Amino acid sequence: MEKRCYYEVLTVSRNASTGEIKKSYRKLAVMYHPDKNPDDKEAEEKFKELGEAYEVLMDDQKRAAYDRYGHRAFSQGTGPSAGGGFSGADPFDIFREVFSGGGGGGSIFDEIFGGGGGNRASRSERRKRGSDLRYDLQITLEEAADGVEKELKIERLVPCDPCKGSGAQNGRADVRSCSTCGGVGQVITSRGFFQVQQACPSCGGVGESISNPCRECAGEGRVKGNSRIKLKIPPGMIDAGRLRSVGHGDSGQQGGTSGDLYVVVHVKEHEIFERDGADLYCEVPLPFTLAALGGELVVPTLNGKASVKVSAGTQTNTSFRLREKGIPDLQTGRKGDLLVNVQVEVPVKLSKEQEKLLQEFAGTVTDKNHPVGESFFEKAKRFFTG
Repeated sequence: MEKRCYYEVLTVSRNASTGEIKKSYRKLAVMYHPDKNPDDKEAEEKFKELGEAYEVLMDDQKRAAYDRYGHRAFSQGTGPSAGGGFSGADPFDIFREVFSGGGGGGSIFDEIFGGGGGNRASRSERRKRGSDLRYDLQITLEEAADGVEKELKIERLVPCDPCKGSGAQNGRADVRSCSTCGGVGQVITSRGFFQVQQACPSCGGVGESISNPCRECAGEGRVKGNSRIKLKIPPGMIDAGRLRSVGHGDSGQQGGTSGDLYVVVHVKEHEIFERDGADLYCEVPLPFTLAALGGELVVPTLNGKASVKVSAGTQTNTSFRLREKGIPDLQTGRKGDLLVNVQVEVPVKLSKEQEKLLQEFAGTVTDKNHPVGESFFEKAKRFFTG
């Protein structure tokens, strides 16, 4: 089969710079990598073709010869010698050279193999990160409104004190480079044409082994312990809201990064108030006489008492709005309102004298004194008479 033009293979122009060639190769090599296209012979051939084109066009002498003579420049017995043209190098070696060693960018192994660019990661980065933890915390509505600082007692994995978290009995003196991976933390295995890079099975990807593990933590570098952590709850905290405390999860293995602590806040139900966002609601009994005559009604708030002016003839389910007596908005800090819904309370257990006085009062009342009832019965009358 006739070979395609190397510039066409790499989808670049003939005057493309080495940077443009490398960028195009990186993109296409990822696209046609055999690990991403299992059992696809066409992708496998294109991956080989890319490696061949890249090797020639990235070499100044080979590229000059190719530009003048084309593929004939490297055919035996024709054209000038240009260092042998394409050497038949393993396309995987070219791939690793571009992306792991001299790639000039981020490690493409993160995309192909799911993380771990071999030598590029430091040993501290390769150590296993500690687990994230969850803590459920209950607070009152008042604490949610004003904000509060809580001290939490957390059971978690903490750095081992005798070995200072290293996992080695005598510190770094007992730490050696892993003999299996040579300290790289990664091993490459061949499976026919394919080569797979994975974490070293001996050291777990750390690149080190401990010859004399710490007796306290058995080489883990961490032990079970308790920590006391102070956590600030911001004003306006919502129910089931989550706060993150960085680095207060489990400690990492052998000095690895600690995980985070996620605190889920639960706001306890209040005996009087109900919450809707930044607003509060409550129902307050309104004495029968105050509803009829009007006056001042004392109502509760989260921060004490307040009074509202009740007009004469106030009915059940009348609402009063108290501005900025609610809860701060968690995002803006603006305070919500308190909405007081009154329920007219009918007196019970009347004395003989009270009953007598009430009957005398009832005798003086007409339909005009009960506008709601008068309206209702007028409608009912029309309904029954058709």
